[in-house]
Order: sequence, then C-alpha cells, then structure tokens
Amino acid sequence: MKYFDAHTHTNFLAYENDRDEVMKRTQEAGVGINVVGTQLDTSKTAIELAEKYDNAWATVGLHPVHTSKSFHDAKEFGHSFAEASKGKEGFMSRGETFDADAYEPLLRHPRVIALGECGLDYYRLEEETKRIQQEAFVAQIELANNVGKPLMLHIRNAYEDALALLREHAKVRGDVHFFAGDWEVARKFLDLGFTLSFTGVLTFTEDYHEVVRNAPFDMILSETDAPYITPTPYRGKRNEPAYVAEVVKAIAAIKGETLEKTASTLLENARRVFNVDL
Repeated sequence: MKYFDAHTHTNFLAYENDRDEVMKRTQEAGVGINVVGTQLDTSKTAIELAEKYDNAWATVGLHPVHTSKSFHDAKEFGHSFAEASKGKEGFMSRGETFDADAYEPLLRHPRVIALGECGLDYYRLEEETKRIQQEAFVAQIELANNVGKPLMLHIRNAYEDALALLREHAKVRGDVHFFAGDWEVARKFLDLGFTLSFTGVLTFTEDYHEVVRNAPFDMILSETDAPYITPTPYRGKRNEPAYVAEVVKAIAAIKGETLEKTASTLLENARRVFNVDL
C-alpha cells in the first residue's frame, strides 16, 4: 500500500453503476481508503464495502447537514457537486436524530476506524438547526469517548464553536476533514492533537499552502472527499480514491519533500491516527 485516502464516499450513489471498477482501480493504485458514512444508511453501506474489500475501512456517523430536514444545492457545494451528482440540482436531507444505541454497534465493528463525519456546518444557519447540530455533535463525541475510537470532523463556518465543544467534551482525538481554515485556526486544532487532512483543492489553488507548509509533517493526512473536489489533472470528472496520489504529490511539492518520503509519512500518519494495520 502506497497511499491512504482518509476520507472518501464510494458508498454514495455516484458509484452505483461502476463501484467494483472504481474499487479495482483503487487497489491497483495501492490506495487504502476510509469510506465515510453521513447517516445511518450510508454508515451501514460503508461497513459493507469495508467487509468486501481488503483495502477499505469504514467510518460511521451523522453529518451535521443531515441533523435536520434541509435542501442543499450546487451553490452550496460548488461545481464539483454537479459533476459528482450527474447534473442534479441538489438534494433534500430528510433529517435524522442521532441515536447512539443504533450507532454504537456499528462503531464497534472491527473494520470501523472512526466516528464521523460529525461536527458543525453553519453554511445555512438558523438558531434551531445550530442547537440541533451542537447536540448531535456532543452526543457523537461522547460515543467516541466511550468506544475509544477517533473522530472524523466536518466543520464549515464554525471552527471556534467546534473547538469549544471539543475542548469541553472530547477525550479522543482524530482528524479535521477537508481543512479550510487559516494557519491561526489550524494551530488550535493541532494543539488539541487533531490532524488536518487536505483534498485535491491543493492542486488548483494556493489558499491552504501556508497551512500545509507550517503544519508538522506527522499531523497531515491526504484525502479525496470523492466523489467531490476532483484534483488536477482530472478536473471536470467525478473524483475517485485512486486520484489521492495527486493530493500527495501536491503536499510533497508544498513541503519541498520527495514523493516517496511524503507518501510514506502520510501512510504512517494514517496508521497512527486510525490505529489500523495498513
């Protein structure tokens, strides 16, 4: 195994017609993957994939946008949403109340390596949805504490609130998925012991290069967030885990390190953070 995609969604409908082919390309590219759930149903399908493929593991949890009934469109997620969703204008979340009793047996599955993606997303913010998101986040932190598995965090426009809740409740650590803050924010998560993972965004913008340069090498992970955020040179196509190699190349260039050293370091980081034998 050469690379690890710390956050991908091959359990999503975007792969319903060619999932086996995508997974085969992932294996051929030497990529281990963490298939991440966003609700109870996609958490279960993430485990199914982890059981089927020896290079796949799973993360289970409730995404903050799914904690209440809400509509989400391409304006919110960017052009990559349209690419991955076959031109669909958006989706309606039915809303789900976090049920620790339903998620705990999933979290204890031997192929499950983290709880998430959980956190806060204030893109469409109303006071009631803010409260619901925070309650679901705390409940998931507490479950992760009880089971002893790391957190996979989704945080958007809510870094300070998330940090406050983590400081108050979290006994475990984990990863800040698709980190999109500045260096000042990054240091706060690093000080708490959370790694930062980066996507294909690094291949077409320099917005996060400062964070990558400054972050300790042992506190960085690579991810695709597939089917979204396709890296150069595959822009315009649906993303897939095999493309994580482009993210690793970008991190190597920003760090001024060889691809070989970068790949081996990021793989070791994933082993440590998720306590998994890669």
